[in-house]
Amino acid sequence: MAADFESFPERKNTRSAKWDMVETLFGSKEVQPMWVADMDLTIADSIKQKLIERVEHGIFGYTLTDDTLHGHVKQWIYDQHQWEINKDWIVYSPGVIPTLHMAVLTQTKPGDKIVIQTPVYPPFYSIIESHDREIVKNPLVYEDNRYTMDFDHLEDTFKQGVQAIILCNPHNPVGRVWTKEELEKLTALCLAYDVLILSDEIHADLIYSGNKHTPISSLSESVSQQTVTCLSPTKTFNLAGLQVSYAIIPNKRIRTEIQDAFKKYGITMVNTMGVTALEAAYTEGKDWLNGLLQFLETNRNLVVDAFADREEITAIRAEGTYLIWLDCTNMNLSHDDLKQFMQEEAKVGLNDGASFGEEGKGFMRINIASPTAYVQEGVNKILHALDQRKNK
Repeated sequence: MAADFESFPERKNTRSAKWDMVETLFGSKEVQPMWVADMDLTIADSIKQKLIERVEHGIFGYTLTDDTLHGHVKQWIYDQHQWEINKDWIVYSPGVIPTLHMAVLTQTKPGDKIVIQTPVYPPFYSIIESHDREIVKNPLVYEDNRYTMDFDHLEDTFKQGVQAIILCNPHNPVGRVWTKEELEKLTALCLAYDVLILSDEIHADLIYSGNKHTPISSLSESVSQQTVTCLSPTKTFNLAGLQVSYAIIPNKRIRTEIQDAFKKYGITMVNTMGVTALEAAYTEGKDWLNGLLQFLETNRNLVVDAFADREEITAIRAEGTYLIWLDCTNMNLSHDDLKQFMQEEAKVGLNDGASFGEEGKGFMRINIASPTAYVQEGVNKILHALDQRKNK
């Protein structure tokens, strides 16, 4: 049965962060939520059925990850990204962020410098600061509605004695899927200056036509030995609440130290339902994903085209993820006034660009993983509010 991406599931009163925090975050129940990165789309029937079968079994005791599950992960990564991994490299965890915390904790020391490429996913800041490490920014270069890496500046930061870089690929929020050539330039610098790569690749399966995701660890044996790659089915298949992810860590020393840290803090198993969903997603979810990507590409094009003739806002064409970065700088508003415009005049709840760093001021992030009519409604509200402001 073909997936239904146009039906709108009722999410209010389900303890949904996206829906049940609207008034708290945006000051009104009337604001249309289009912020946090989960989908307003029902999961694949094949995954739902496996979860139902697991519930009907009726016992939810301690649940292991085994060689069969490792095999499904290994096969998925090969089929999706042509990366041949060893099953021994897999380390499961409740989420990408906990894994990054453990990597920073075990592979760096207080006071060490860690690079992030801003504007970037807000938890990267707290991952570094909560362990008393120093944030070093390598701001992305924004030209002609597209972001690129500043390699000269990056090398200058590495010369300061940087210990690690947290890479976001595909990049949240700017939507870049870094090319193989860009990643090769990055890894050449990391190898030259002995910089550990912590690569958040959670959006790796959400890639639009004309683009190709390259796992950075797959570039060479030497790169793989100083890379921790974080992956998960949760963004791809809308399973975030099930708390399941994994890291691919070819370096045995690094892998063992991160595994030991998880044990030290009592994190030794992942959610039973998460294990069930991961296996179902990676064995029976491919057709659903193919349909999802076509659907999301339609929504992305809708948003980009809607603002194509507007001077005030530009929607940057994402190469991956279901998140669109809106350049609102031509509105010439302070960032607080921009937020007020979106919440009170347009009545849409978006992610605040400044939360991604100083470089995000004047921008907003919109989530397009909802039925097309809902995305169109949100876009229309913004366009109407722009027209109302112009006509005042």
